[in-house]
Amino acid sequence: MRRTGKNGRVNVGDVVQDRYEIEERLGAGGMSNVYCARDRVLERRVALKVLHEQFTDDPEYVERFRHEAQAIARLSHPNIVTVIDRGEFEGRQFIVFENVRGQTLKDVVVRESPLPVERALALVHQAARGLAYAHENGIVHRDVKPQNVLVDQDGVAKVTDFGIARSADRAELTLPGTVMGTSDYSSPEQASGERVDERSDQYSLGVLLYELLTGEVPFPGDSQVTVAMRHLHDPVPSARDRRPDVPSGVDALIRRAMAKRPEERFPSTDALIAALEAGMAKEGSARPAADDGDTQILAPSQPLRVSAPPHRHARAERPRARHSGIRWQLPAALVVLLLGAIAIAVVASDGGDGVGLGGNDSIRLRAVSDYDPEGGDGEHPELVPEATDGDPGSYWRTETYSDFSKSGVGLVLDAGKPVALGALTITSDTPGFDAVIQASDRRDRGFAEVSRSQTVDGEQTRFQLDTRGAEYRYYAIWITDLDDVVHVNEVRAR
Repeated sequence: MRRTGKNGRVNVGDVVQDRYEIEERLGAGGMSNVYCARDRVLERRVALKVLHEQFTDDPEYVERFRHEAQAIARLSHPNIVTVIDRGEFEGRQFIVFENVRGQTLKDVVVRESPLPVERALALVHQAARGLAYAHENGIVHRDVKPQNVLVDQDGVAKVTDFGIARSADRAELTLPGTVMGTSDYSSPEQASGERVDERSDQYSLGVLLYELLTGEVPFPGDSQVTVAMRHLHDPVPSARDRRPDVPSGVDALIRRAMAKRPEERFPSTDALIAALEAGMAKEGSARPAADDGDTQILAPSQPLRVSAPPHRHARAERPRARHSGIRWQLPAALVVLLLGAIAIAVVASDGGDGVGLGGNDSIRLRAVSDYDPEGGDGEHPELVPEATDGDPGSYWRTETYSDFSKSGVGLVLDAGKPVALGALTITSDTPGFDAVIQASDRRDRGFAEVSRSQTVDGEQTRFQLDTRGAEYRYYAIWITDLDDVVHVNEVRAR
């Protein structure tokens, strides 16, 4: 390999180890460049990833680069880019991959988003399958983003760039309490430098699905620290609010995958895959047979045809390995101080609830009590939290009435602070009841109507609110007419 060029580049015509002839440069990253090369031995095109020259004397970068090859060389899956070879030539580390002819998922986002729901689900489903296989083998990717998912000419998605992956049986390469990963897609635990496991990759997949459906990341910001703080504190925005044709079940899937606390996400990546498959079934997505693995990292693409290889057989649950995050290019103490300073500024300017950072206008409501002022045994107070748990399959319900003679019963919602809401949307699988939205400064009395009465006549019904500029902390769904029973599956507000 001729040691000419800059920033780790090699030249067209260079031959690595008398085998891999460089034909063109395909892309560049922070640690390495990627080239298309001809394998003279097997007469095929491959992708050659070469560590930047300035990192060859840095033991940590060299070890991380070697680790990438070791981490995925044992992973053989149709949704993971295959490692063919690795080595060192004239002091330069390199890895040889299969050459995936297609484009990155980021290219798809830029050119085509928002994607049809069916196609977005199929692409994320395939990436999830590859990651689930890595997780089964004790590897967490930790940098899942559209730039690290390649889509070939047959529409098959393949996860690549395990450069900062963490194996359960390896010592950490960086200091505890530091952060590694791309901030737009990093989980809250990564943003705060805490230990991570496969549920952190789930979070990133949720971000990825949101971006495919809406054309933008859920928490944009003008700096890594701003974005990290939004991941830590802002409520997950609704893809359905930005794009009404997104099914409520898919919206709920994204919000669960992106739950702030890992234990509130899916119990395993297999469970996330099952939820994606349920969404694909509802969208009518066919799932053809898996590709045969004979696919050829980055080249001009043809129009894509989405295929979704079937989910592999279920695996037995196994204890999750715990994995640590890695760092930005900032000392750990400085990151902590910077995050702390921004947190103080957010509390001072935003009332301390984390809502609204970066201009997000969604309000997270919390169902706090049933409301039955005319007496009785109450309206299932034990089920109240189900109305705002992020799962449209669960619900709060009224009592069952054969003859509804009360002026109303209701559900009280807490906005966390006084706000003037503009709209409230009710998701219910028992349409046909009449309701009006009320508001008060107290959770137990003093409610006044802030919407017109209307019939909940579909899966989702939106109530426009008029508080005449007044701010209220508590809002109530006041049900004035019902047949038999009412379910409130989810409530969200703006």
